[in-house]
Amino acid sequence: MGILIDSDVIIDVLTNRKPFSEHSKEVLISCENGRVKGFITPIILANAYYLLCKSNSEHKVRKQLFELIEFLDVLPMDKQIIIKAFLSVFKDFEDSLQNYAAELSSDVDFIVTRNVRDYKQSALDILSPSELVGILNSR
Repeated sequence: MGILIDSDVIIDVLTNRKPFSEHSKEVLISCENGRVKGFITPIILANAYYLLCKSNSEHKVRKQLFELIEFLDVLPMDKQIIIKAFLSVFKDFEDSLQNYAAELSSDVDFIVTRNVRDYKQSALDILSPSELVGILNSR
């Protein structure tokens, strides 16, 4: 199973944002131990970097994000994805970019985010971290 992990999930874990960090951490642990194949996009990485640097040292943030990409893959973004995002019905361009990077990847089955409504136009199934953890625990 392949999942695109949205920025909010990563930020929840790295800032220990309660009550969300518990399930989000389980998602990342499932990726790290190989139970799930995790993906991010360059935009997700940039968003997390920008937001985390507001309250942490740049050195610390770089180290944390570098550790994540040791077990998360980064989906490519190209002109085809950008064109689809511009032409889409998504309200948020950034979400549209991430969605189409995931949709056009044969490796991604779900998008995992706390902002499920932001992806209601997606052709992929959208799960919250708690929903994904529930699925994994039922196996």
